[in-house]
Amino acid sequence: MTSPTSEAREPVRPADAAGAALFDALAAEHATIYGYGVVSAHAAPELNYLVSDSMAEHRARREAAIALLEERNVDVPLPAAGYSLPIRVDNSADAARLAIRMEQDDATAWRAVVEQARDEKVRAFGVAAMLETAVTAARWRRAAGDAPVVVAFPGGSE
Repeated sequence: MTSPTSEAREPVRPADAAGAALFDALAAEHATIYGYGVVSAHAAPELNYLVSDSMAEHRARREAAIALLEERNVDVPLPAAGYSLPIRVDNSADAARLAIRMEQDDATAWRAVVEQARDEKVRAFGVAAMLETAVTAARWRRAAGDAPVVVAFPGGSE
């Protein structure tokens, strides 16, 4: 229990590039988990399995990323009470587009981790996260009827 005179300290984004990238990737996971709540509310019922799979994947990744940060004595970003979504969501097609966009944004965040990490464990985690987001984005593209369903370089514009 905290005393009335103690103040909670806001998490501080690390100054080093590797720590900052991991901090930012975890913040992206928080936002994506929030976004999947919106996707869930608008997705077609036949895509409930994909919403559920995607949310579980991001929650597991969030918990693992928290552990990585804590192992390195790096502050853990807190989830916000709410987030601005990158697109308006009014129907199931919008929900699928939001899911694809979030997966792409997460791939970009994890790619930064891969590029900046000096620690082999963190780099391997980033590679796995980047690939998982690419697979999930492909699943959403297929569900949305988009083509092509895969991109050559997840998290990049190459």
